[in-house]
Amino acid sequence: MNQLLKKKSVGRFLMDWAAVIALVFSIIVFTIMQGQAFFSAANATNILRAMSITTIFAIAATVTMAPDGFDMSACTLASFSAYIFASSFLWFGMPLLVSAIVTILFTMVLYLLTMFLILVCKIPDMLATCSLMFVHQGLGLWWTGGGAVSSGMPTRWGGQPVRAGWTEGFLNIGRAPWCIIIMLACVAFAFIFLNYTKHGRYLYAMGGNRVAAKLSGINVKRYRFVAGMVTAVFIAIGAMVVCSRNSAAQITGCDNYLMPSLAAVFVGRSVGGAEKPNAIGTMIGAALVAVLENGLTQVGVVYYVLPAVKGAVLALALVVAYASKKED
Repeated sequence: MNQLLKKKSVGRFLMDWAAVIALVFSIIVFTIMQGQAFFSAANATNILRAMSITTIFAIAATVTMAPDGFDMSACTLASFSAYIFASSFLWFGMPLLVSAIVTILFTMVLYLLTMFLILVCKIPDMLATCSLMFVHQGLGLWWTGGGAVSSGMPTRWGGQPVRAGWTEGFLNIGRAPWCIIIMLACVAFAFIFLNYTKHGRYLYAMGGNRVAAKLSGINVKRYRFVAGMVTAVFIAIGAMVVCSRNSAAQITGCDNYLMPSLAAVFVGRSVGGAEKPNAIGTMIGAALVAVLENGLTQVGVVYYVLPAVKGAVLALALVVAYASKKED
């Protein structure tokens, strides 16, 4: 009996810390294979910079999933928000801070449509947000006239933009160390919000059992709305970092971050036995995806195989998540 319990505890430990073990193992393997080319301060900065955007979008997904929500349209909305950020700055010549505020407010207002479909129309999250993916893409392309927003290009109505090009402050948002600092700030805020505030504890209660949370007196709709608004802020921040990184608001510029961000959340939800979306676990999940992508690129794996690796990481994360549920 003792031996059986010991085996179960070892299995539980391995499952709870699988993401961290995989991250450490990957670092060791790539260091052995590549040496200083991989294990260096410069490459560590590259990895942190690469994971920064994924982590920000993954934090948005973490807040959404805490009350058992799910958003497939976050990154298409981010592409639209990036158009707004770039056009506010270039076309209308707004100061950088004002452009950022306009982008955040715009994203929050547009996210009200998501909340309307989910909370008022009672459409399941996945169905509602899948439909909104096309709405965001269509409206975003309408706003830009079907093209990207970049320096030196005319406005959609054919006029000359107020500002001719990007400023150094604008470009710094997507560069190290600023994008890394922004990422860490988002993780810190989400960690404190979800773990040390009444709102976060209520969101987790809803994610554990929505009916029980409602019966205990929690206003389920109100706190789901709060989660949506916080998610919108993170989406806007991610959009601005992507726009700065690319020096343009590109067509579908943020769309490809959806799968890596979801992978990061599902990988991270099992870290430390949390069994729920959490900020620290999400960052570890994003780090694992970034380390694998960086290391595999260095050892010569062609770029078009990397999406398969990300898909495999997501599949393994789901296996761990649902295997642990079966044990319970």
